[in-house]
Amino acid sequence: MEKTWRWFGKKDIITLSDLKQIGVEGIVTALHHIPNGEIWTVEEIMDLKQYIEDHNLRWSVVESLPVCEAIKYAGRERDQLIENYKVSLANLGKCGVRTVCYNFMPVIDWIRTDLAHKQPDGSCALYFDKVRFAYFDIYILKREGAEKDYSDEIISKANELDKTITEEEKNELIDSIIVKTQGFVNGNISEDELEPVTLFKQLLELYKGIDKQQLRENMKYFLEQVIPTAEEYGVNLCVHPDDPPFPVLGLPRIVTNEEDIEWLLKAVDNQHNGLTFCAGSLSAGLHNDVPYLAKKFASRTHFVHLRSTSVLPNGNFIEASHLGGRANLPEVIRIFKNYPHLPMRVDHGPLLSADAGKKYNSGYSFLGRMKALGEVSGMMKIIYDE
Repeated sequence: MEKTWRWFGKKDIITLSDLKQIGVEGIVTALHHIPNGEIWTVEEIMDLKQYIEDHNLRWSVVESLPVCEAIKYAGRERDQLIENYKVSLANLGKCGVRTVCYNFMPVIDWIRTDLAHKQPDGSCALYFDKVRFAYFDIYILKREGAEKDYSDEIISKANELDKTITEEEKNELIDSIIVKTQGFVNGNISEDELEPVTLFKQLLELYKGIDKQQLRENMKYFLEQVIPTAEEYGVNLCVHPDDPPFPVLGLPRIVTNEEDIEWLLKAVDNQHNGLTFCAGSLSAGLHNDVPYLAKKFASRTHFVHLRSTSVLPNGNFIEASHLGGRANLPEVIRIFKNYPHLPMRVDHGPLLSADAGKKYNSGYSFLGRMKALGEVSGMMKIIYDE
């Protein structure tokens, strides 16, 4: 596999020179300055591609070419946005950038309730707490019917939390769930949004009445339109699994398990319609056997995210060491080693104390990911030499 790294463009405080020095071979990035839904021009693509190549690296993967909400909920502007998407895909293909990661998650991308959960060794990791998430949904968001989505035990604990939680903790939940994780690249909510909860509720309202089947139909419509363009220009589209892999906030999730992945690959049965195999996202669901899924869908996988999670007895989950957790990364690497040009990136490294206070995007510190890359490189060396 090709060792790649998610890099947030020329303004990223981590430089391409830094990445070259630690063994990175390919770059995963996007034109983050272009608003969602607008066309990526050949000129813009080539400017960034040349900048990367000037550092003796290559632009291996686009992550992401965002799918606008109106495409997902089938708004009136859907067809024009899809046309723009097709032009961007064609331009990427013309420029030789041929792997595009995207997701089809409504409103909200990856979700954590704590972006700096202290570990016993002093490092910090991303964390999802079911009770705090329920509290956010019921007490802060005040979503109609939210209580129906949680067990009596979770609701009882959320009610108890309401007696002790501080305003600062409430603001931290808002920041973690709907600002920091959503706003740092191409998100629906920017970090300078004054009323994030109000805006978030408006976004949720767009999906009122849309169930899993309808969202699937909307995704199929999108794929039917864009895959012919991807095929024509030699571009592989690869959807990222939902993170976490279960329904949240009354929104349907349609890339969570074996049956979901099988459905989307068959919806448009074309090699250019593929999967970003995120071992971390899939491992956060106890219903998923990660190596089994890797083996089953390897031939339609165009991009791999190597990370792992640990699911705790109470259902909470935390980002694990790349050497541990339930993703079983050595076995996943063993499966994908037969695909030598497949781009892989380590994901969501821990925040080490030496990186604390630096303005990294949550989950994307330098030293934590460098540690992860070292661990994964070691596993790859042993497994490739078997």
